[in-house]
Amino acid sequence: MLPATLPRRGLRICGARGNSVVRRALVRYARWLRVEYEFPIRVPVYLFPSEYIITREGQQVTASFFAPFSRSVEPYVRIATGDYAELSKQRGRDSAIAAYMLSLNHELTHYWQWIETGKTWEKGVVRRASAMLRRYEASTRHP
Repeated sequence: MLPATLPRRGLRICGARGNSVVRRALVRYARWLRVEYEFPIRVPVYLFPSEYIITREGQQVTASFFAPFSRSVEPYVRIATGDYAELSKQRGRDSAIAAYMLSLNHELTHYWQWIETGKTWEKGVVRRASAMLRRYEASTRHP
């Protein structure tokens, strides 16, 4: 058994309530992420069946990252998957799944910012999230 002072490590996709197509794609994507990137403090990703999530500040968003004040508390990511059917109809399956992967990448970039500094910011996040998705797209046929 690990001492209480050592945090758990890794990335975990949770959320049987989220859209099943999105969940399967993100679970597969998470396997790739675990090989390519470090997750020194465990970060669960909760999938929700709704189209939006309400943040602690009252904002309506499609994804969010919770950065605790202490590194002894696990952070988490929340992603709304309720608009998958509409997104898939508008953009096609692969592009719709890629949108959720991009949201996950965005929030994971905040996770790594928090790991390194204890803070999060938006500058450069979209660029890094997009680069992560391009790396994955180069390694697989379908998301």
